[in-house]
Amino acid sequence: MEKSWNNRAWFLVLPVLALVAFSAVVPLMTVVNYSVQDTFGNNEFFWAGLEWFEETVTSERIHAALGRQVLFTAIILAIEVPLGIFVALHMPKKGFWASLCLILMAMPLLIPFNVVGTIWQIFGRVDIGLLGRTLTALGVDYNYTNDWLDAWVTVIVMDVWHWTSLVALLCYAGLQSIPEAYYQAAKIDQASRWAVFRYIELPKMRGVLLIAVLLRFMDSFMIYTEPFVVTGGGPGNSTTFLSIDLVKMAIGQFDLGPAAAFSIIYFLVILLISWVFYTVMTNLDREDRP
Repeated sequence: MEKSWNNRAWFLVLPVLALVAFSAVVPLMTVVNYSVQDTFGNNEFFWAGLEWFEETVTSERIHAALGRQVLFTAIILAIEVPLGIFVALHMPKKGFWASLCLILMAMPLLIPFNVVGTIWQIFGRVDIGLLGRTLTALGVDYNYTNDWLDAWVTVIVMDVWHWTSLVALLCYAGLQSIPEAYYQAAKIDQASRWAVFRYIELPKMRGVLLIAVLLRFMDSFMIYTEPFVVTGGGPGNSTTFLSIDLVKMAIGQFDLGPAAAFSIIYFLVILLISWVFYTVMTNLDREDRP
């Protein structure tokens, strides 16, 4: 007997498609329109073709911002992923302390981005900030507004404080799915702690780690609010990442055409790298499966 399909359920998806079209597709088409035109104001536009894309690809300013962005993302992933795994492995699995740890770990994730930036901006100030004044009292020459290294350290520590919890909670969820029988079998076989992690815990966390790496890559590569509030992209251009440079170009300089072309290339780079991440890690996951 041939099975018939009921496609009426697709009508339930129409509101979602309409919302996505209104909030994403329409603005994207507006950006595409700006990227191939030039304007001198008064809503007068002139055809520019691919001029702004060529300018973006060859711009040394954007190359420098891209280098800072890639370095920041690499540092963030190298710190937050291992640290999140370490925290998840040492969190209690049951009882009151497990609930308390989950609440404490979730708290940084609930703070809005601009508030996080404001907290660390005040926290790091050498005149009134707890961190800044403490380091100064200890004889450490720390000033994130004047020294590029201090600015980088501040922004990185801020991001680690804010987002390591996400990696830890995802890894913790993966660990909770491991049956107790696995640990009992490992204990009977006298497996080492490393062997338990390598052959039992890490495979169970592989799926959530994929999600964690993808989320943290996309968030860190698009970071704007926190470093902008703390450093404003300075000192100089030392913390001017791609998103900050894009906003300066679009709003500060009001170069709509170059900014639109920049934003499209920016979007495609994130999309491409995310796809590469997903493909590579999915293939590795399939190879490790029996």
